[in-house]
Amino acid sequence: MPNTTSPENTVPLRAAVAALPAYVPGARGSAGRVWKLSSNENPYSPLPSVLSAIVEAAGEVNRYPDMYATELVGALAGHVGVEPEQVVVGNGSVAVLQHVLQAVVEAGDEVVFPWRSFEAYPIAVAVAGGRAVTVPVAADGRLDLPAMAAAVTDRTRVVLVCTPNNPTGPVVHAEELDAFLAAVPRDVLVVLDEAYLEFVRDPQAPDGLAVLRRNPNVVLLRTLSKAYGLAGLRVGYAVAEPRLAAGIRAVSTPFGVSHVAQRAAIASLAPTAQGELLERVDALVAERARVTDALREQGWELPETQANFVWFPLGEATTARAAEATAAGVLVRPFAGDGLRVSIGEVEANDAFLAVARSWR
Repeated sequence: MPNTTSPENTVPLRAAVAALPAYVPGARGSAGRVWKLSSNENPYSPLPSVLSAIVEAAGEVNRYPDMYATELVGALAGHVGVEPEQVVVGNGSVAVLQHVLQAVVEAGDEVVFPWRSFEAYPIAVAVAGGRAVTVPVAADGRLDLPAMAAAVTDRTRVVLVCTPNNPTGPVVHAEELDAFLAAVPRDVLVVLDEAYLEFVRDPQAPDGLAVLRRNPNVVLLRTLSKAYGLAGLRVGYAVAEPRLAAGIRAVSTPFGVSHVAQRAAIASLAPTAQGELLERVDALVAERARVTDALREQGWELPETQANFVWFPLGEATTARAAEATAAGVLVRPFAGDGLRVSIGEVEANDAFLAVARSWR
């Protein structure tokens, strides 16, 4: 009989890859009625006009997409108010971040970022060959920008600023960001990650585009996954000074944004659709206010969120509380030892979570 035993695989992985932490996605529902508040998704279904664009594009998937998403880039440039050469698109903002790092980080270069912040940061830095330098987030969930500036050395190549910060929720303020940028050398790239930009209502929040115009070492990182409800199609983009944008584009994955995703994104940026989508964002912001007011009435003191989620700094109780929420039919996102992130979803889902939160008091 033939030997069916598989030979041992001795191909070595890169040390940085072997040591990567696993990216943990938000929990998904199983059988029965479960409210999913674990992934910061927009709870609304696609607009009819966007769904129509998706259906039409699905009939053309035998063809390659536009490699550089030229029409989408033009639509995004018009939406933001920049030249098309300043926009680079990718398969979600995580992929675009990876391309940004690949464009500027040499092996061993330092990348400074807050922690806790977006879970993909340490993974993206390690894959790019960089060395992560983390700066603790303040007790109120805000980024400590002076400490981040102080962490910059002559080996620092990039600083990541997540605003609103995922998973804690607060935004950086314009004055403190200006002071931070004045303290950071001009040859250090500062990535302003604005994935939740459309949910921000804090009048002290910076105008990212104005910041970019004053600081050519800044890159804006944005997405259509959250406010625009295209999480399942993956469309993210960067806005940068043209030379930087060209470098990011050069290392981007060819055909990285599918034809279906491109057509859905273009439809979402149409004036009528955009108005409808932003009405939904306003409704989610109002629901955020209702939920946070109810939590305060329960006695919770939580960071001031400007995103579509709230943060519970529960420390060692985090895992147990997440299990209790799941048992009650509400999926939340635990970060073991730190806290829980709970997305703003449907009214019924939020009410179900408020009942769980009340039981914790």
